[in-house]
Amino acid sequence: MSDNMHHQWLLLAACFWVIFMFMVASKFITLTFKDPDGYGAKQEPVILTAVTKVEEAHKPEEERWPEEFQPTGKAFTGNLIRQPLVHMERLELLRNVCRDAALRNLSHTSVSKFVLDRIFVCDKHKILFCQTPKVGNTQWKKVLIVLNGAYSSIEDIPENIVHDHEKNGLPRLSSFSDSEIKKRLNLYFKFFIVRDPFERLISAFKDKFVHNPRFEPWYRHEIAPGIIRKYRKNRTETRGLQFEDFVRYLGDPNHRWLDVQFGDHIIHWVTYVELCAPCEITYSVIGHHETLEDDAPYILKAAGIDHLVSYPTIPPGITVYNRTKVERYFSGISKRDIRRLYARFEGDFKLFGYREPDFLLN
Repeated sequence: MSDNMHHQWLLLAACFWVIFMFMVASKFITLTFKDPDGYGAKQEPVILTAVTKVEEAHKPEEERWPEEFQPTGKAFTGNLIRQPLVHMERLELLRNVCRDAALRNLSHTSVSKFVLDRIFVCDKHKILFCQTPKVGNTQWKKVLIVLNGAYSSIEDIPENIVHDHEKNGLPRLSSFSDSEIKKRLNLYFKFFIVRDPFERLISAFKDKFVHNPRFEPWYRHEIAPGIIRKYRKNRTETRGLQFEDFVRYLGDPNHRWLDVQFGDHIIHWVTYVELCAPCEITYSVIGHHETLEDDAPYILKAAGIDHLVSYPTIPPGITVYNRTKVERYFSGISKRDIRRLYARFEGDFKLFGYREPDFLLN
């Protein structure tokens, strides 16, 4: 009897010893595979890391980018949570509208040479900037000129150099080979700026056909007469191009035959979709002219260049949407012509969150 009890106690002790050793071993395994640099962070199973590395190791050679194309700067952290909410909402809105089949004809375009000609390249800092005229593009060009090393500061850049693409040191994306274009589109920080579409058209009209500060005579002497001949209703009217003529031209579904004659000068009034292909190219940031005081520093920081250059000082009130001005310019335009104009630019309004004008709803 005593021998049996002795054996049972030995067996019980042996069981406790096995259980104890198993607990110690488990603790050792857990500590061994814990990421020493991941304290306080959620731990991923070790097998996921191993699989990722295996996939990277077997990535086809043509998909491995050379060192000069490896992304740099703060924009490539991949952590969207760090972006201010407004920028996340803008990109989400863009994605949703791009998926809207009903707006496809107004939101999609091919990444043609015309689009690639609009995109300026800064290889040194891996940045692509799509030019959208009449939204402060001159200042962004100055920023890129400095970053490319052509001038040491924005103040040193002569005004006549900024738009001289033979001398300003800003290569266009279209100047690269197809493979180099693809690499830059995939890896570089990409951005452009938008503005209320109708206010931008007013700015283009005033700048090119009224004031013409850079003395570009072809707008008044070649483009304006072409628009007047086709779209002016009162043939006895002898004044220069009026905003009503301009709106009628832009809203005409058959405007393209004149666009071809006008060439690249149309960049000042074609849609953002036609200029930058936002549904085909995945942009990192979309700035708004109305909030440029906040957006400009954010873009510089997101691109990792805020310590190298600053956006030029913005005069007070210059970026504020001027509703009174917009309503005044459109007050003499027929509802039919305004609706046709809106029909062409509806994609821009929807993609970038601009409200349909109240005077169009009345």
